[in-house]
Amino acid sequence: MTQDRDDLVLAAGGVITRMGKSHVEALLVHRPRYDDWSFPKGKLDQGETMQQCAFREVFEETGFRCDLLEELEPTAYRDHKGRTKLVRYWHMSIVAGEFTPNDEVDQMCWVRLSLVNEQLSYARDHNVISALLND
Repeated sequence: MTQDRDDLVLAAGGVITRMGKSHVEALLVHRPRYDDWSFPKGKLDQGETMQQCAFREVFEETGFRCDLLEELEPTAYRDHKGRTKLVRYWHMSIVAGEFTPNDEVDQMCWVRLSLVNEQLSYARDHNVISALLND
């Protein structure tokens, strides 16, 4: 079965981590439009690489400039329009910036890496951090 390119949505994002007091934490964002908690991500713009998309989307949603580390597990699912959406993620660390609520993301929180899957709104995102949990 072939996939019509108009039915395929490409997106990228990041899993930002930091060292908390005694454990590694990951950043999750709340999107009021969907009332969900997820990793920052967004759709690929024309002429943009997936890595460029991940940097841009993370900055737009969080206000953080980040270093790109290793690529993580991607996710694929049907979006609300019935299209297949493929999201590639990278592990990231903050270089600069600060969070300011915006139209897309009104809150963020740091969650102990081992508890992230409990806070995520979508089970499809659970495998994204599997490599980080095994380190």
